[in-house]
Amino acid sequence: MAKVQLSIATWDYDRVRPLIDGRVKVEGCEITYLPMTVEECFQRAYLHGEFDVTELGFSPFLIGRSRGAMEYEAIPVFLSRMFRHSAIYIRKDRGILRPEDLRGKRVGVPEYQMSAALWARGMIQDDHGVRPDEMTWIQGGLEVPGRREKFPLNLPDSFPLEAAPAGRSLSKMLEDGELDAIFSARAPSCFSVHSPSIGRLFPDYKRAEMDYYRRCGVFPIMHALGLRKTLVERHPWLPVSLYKAFAAARDIAEQDLREVAALKTMLPWLGADLEQTEKVMGRNFWTYGVEANAKTLDLMFRYSYEQGLAVRLMTAEDVFIPSTLDDSIHV
Repeated sequence: MAKVQLSIATWDYDRVRPLIDGRVKVEGCEITYLPMTVEECFQRAYLHGEFDVTELGFSPFLIGRSRGAMEYEAIPVFLSRMFRHSAIYIRKDRGILRPEDLRGKRVGVPEYQMSAALWARGMIQDDHGVRPDEMTWIQGGLEVPGRREKFPLNLPDSFPLEAAPAGRSLSKMLEDGELDAIFSARAPSCFSVHSPSIGRLFPDYKRAEMDYYRRCGVFPIMHALGLRKTLVERHPWLPVSLYKAFAAARDIAEQDLREVAALKTMLPWLGADLEQTEKVMGRNFWTYGVEANAKTLDLMFRYSYEQGLAVRLMTAEDVFIPSTLDDSIHV
């Protein structure tokens, strides 16, 4: 039987590199792997459906799925996970010393519906009681004006969200004092050049994020893996084959982290960082599958619905390909 020809597009993570270089195969398939930045990957996948298998921003996927507007089905392979206390940047001259001080402020966001912003808003509301509608949101490109949402917004007409002025980037607006804060997965350039007026809401974000995990047991999910819907219908075995291959690649990446005789990365204290991470989160901290991530997934589903993104409260059964819900494949 001829092998299925697949194009796969993701960022060049350590946890996918064994698939890129051929150490791990996808059973029954011949793959063409296209590493690219996540912004390019999402743009080409969501707007043009170019790839058979693709990394997907999980918040936009939930939105599209809840509205029945997705060309892709989801596999519970979570390629990107990050705590997002580090993603909130502020003007230091606006009296913003704690999350509660964001009430009434003008806050920039590259895409209101992006996963990083969803998690940051949810954390701010659950832990500090600040609702999204207590801030005014300005949506636009972080460094290049004109960025837009993947799906039309579904917020109430009275919700305080507006577009950035034409020709203005969020970073420049923060630098010039037209914004009080930015929620962004990437650091704005005005922060990266060490402007004295720009800082983080949580300067010691690592401590804040570790405390969050100790209290909540949640490791936020940013991106999942999508498979073209027509291929699921044509090859019912394919979702599990992909799941197993991506899990095997992740396992190799984890083994590489533990190689201390000759470090494979340029971080001299990688071993110490790994030990600290495992002390807080346990040895198996980067899990795939539904059962091991049930608490994190349920919280993300709630945030999406509460924040006016998904049009209904989703469940794992609504979101993932049924064959990938089987606990026997999850490792």
